[in-house]
Amino acid sequence: MVRLFAGTEFYQPPKCDRCGELEEDCNCPPEPAPKIPPEKQTAKLAIEKRKKGKVVTVVRGLPAEGNDLPDLLTQLKTVCGAGGSLQVDALEIQGKHLERVREALTKIGYRVKG
Repeated sequence: MVRLFAGTEFYQPPKCDRCGELEEDCNCPPEPAPKIPPEKQTAKLAIEKRKKGKVVTVVRGLPAEGNDLPDLLTQLKTVCGAGGSLQVDALEIQGKHLERVREALTKIGYRVKG
């Protein structure tokens, strides 16, 4: 990238905003993604059947960045008294717990569909 005044006496190399070091010498950790408030997110709930007739409650529509999905999954599993897993695009709770999950998410502040 060509900088303004590069190669002249007026050139100033870019510096880190947090520590003031040159960008190439900066050791600051990357900034975490900003948290998205629950009120601005909509969770989509569904009940799906898996192999051998197993039923799971699925929560979709929550982005991985800006959320603490593992913590949210733990809260939902505790409320439902069931196991669950974190998938790439969804949270899965074992069993048919649509109402319990809906109440828990609403209490936290999420908008809920389904």
